Amino acid sequence: MLISGFQFNARGNVAIIFALAALPIITAAGCAVDYSMATMVRTKLQAAADAATLAAVSINSPVNTTVKNMSGDGAVAGGSSQTVSFFNANLTSSTGYSSLTSTATVTKSGRTITSTLSFAAQVPTFFLQVIGSKSLALAGTSTATQTLPAYIDFYLMLDVSGSMGFPSTGGEQTRLAAINPDNYTLYPNGCTFACHFTAQGACANSEQKYNTNGYCLGFSLSRTAGNASNTPVSSCPTAGTGACIQLRADAVGYAVQQLLQTANSSEEVTNQFRVGLYPFIQHLYSYFPLTTSLSGSASNSSTINYAAAQLATLLDTGNNSSLGSGGTHFENAFPSINTLITSVGDGSSQFNTLPYVFLVTDGAQDSQTQWNGNWSGSNQATVLDTSLCTPLKNRGITIAILYIPYQPVQHPTSFANGEDYAVNAIIPNIPADLQACASPQFFYTANTPTDITNALIAMFDQAVSTAHISN
Repeated sequence: MLISGFQFNARGNVAIIFALAALPIITAAGCAVDYSMATMVRTKLQAAADAATLAAVSINSPVNTTVKNMSGDGAVAGGSSQTVSFFNANLTSSTGYSSLTSTATVTKSGRTITSTLSFAAQVPTFFLQVIGSKSLALAGTSTATQTLPAYIDFYLMLDVSGSMGFPSTGGEQTRLAAINPDNYTLYPNGCTFACHFTAQGACANSEQKYNTNGYCLGFSLSRTAGNASNTPVSSCPTAGTGACIQLRADAVGYAVQQLLQTANSSEEVTNQFRVGLYPFIQHLYSYFPLTTSLSGSASNSSTINYAAAQLATLLDTGNNSSLGSGGTHFENAFPSINTLITSVGDGSSQFNTLPYVFLVTDGAQDSQTQWNGNWSGSNQATVLDTSLCTPLKNRGITIAILYIPYQPVQHPTSFANGEDYAVNAIIPNIPADLQACASPQFFYTANTPTDITNALIAMFDQAVSTAHISN
């Protein structure tokens, strides 16, 4: 009777079914717990891997130190072991896994460093052991890249021909004209142009406003502003001061000093930028070759900062054989700078630098020459022959041009076969040819001393920005 009753009792069937279902339900719940633990461990290992690859390519890592000394692409020596060391260091207090393995590679391609780390480990299980699974395998990979700052060489082609001895502003023109005795018979309103020669006899005494024993005084008077009590200056960084009359070469020299400060403070890595000064008249020469020492004192004669401050002393005086004299000879300057730049790199290291040429000029080409008072060639100024720029650009050299416009010569005369009129006539045509010579987006114009400084620094910023984007 009892057996018969139990046979037809539904509550007994439920108990049996629940007993049969309990094992997979418990197993499923255990799997969720075990997999959850494995996921947490993998997240921890992945975070350590990500941190390791990022550390390997960071700007201050040992890998970067090694890369600086690489002359080509490929595996970075010691990079793999350093990345693995970073990974292990991030896991010093971590638990919950066993049989951890990791491998890493660090490579350089151009200016890009790539670090990759792969890892694998076992996570012990608890519930899954019921079905014979004692551990779960997990793995992961992390990759990080870093684009290195570009190593750039700046070749500053600085026009120091006679026209760069022109006063820097209209006000400075007026000041110089008021005190300058040079060539007075042809410049009764005062000479402001081509009054820069210093050798005795360069100015005919009979044509001077007063007896100067044949010396041209325009340049020397600009160094004292005509005040006999002033000690002559070698540079004049500011227009309108009582100590001197600023010439365009002075303004450029001051702007170059500011550029050097900007470059020095902008370096992301040591010795990232090199700057050299290459003035030209008849010839171009290495006045101060490429250097990474950009923070020197302008009063220390061994520094590029001092050389920049003294730029006006290189104005065409007819006495500097390295520069020659007379005219403005782009036809010599461009081939010379092209020869000086022996290699064109991609900026990926100190041994593979990216070259930029910064030309600072008023843009008038003049083929005349002068030495020992002897003149030859035509003094009728023309515009730049843009074909001179092509060989450099074809090599991948960027040409940046800062155009300092000719201020029309006030009170032009027929002196020197009408040179004043020739110069005034070509002024409207100069910018287009300079812009055609410059690389795209690298043509700048500056009219005032402040503009010259701002434009030169803008050229530098554009170069650094363009070099970064191009990689």
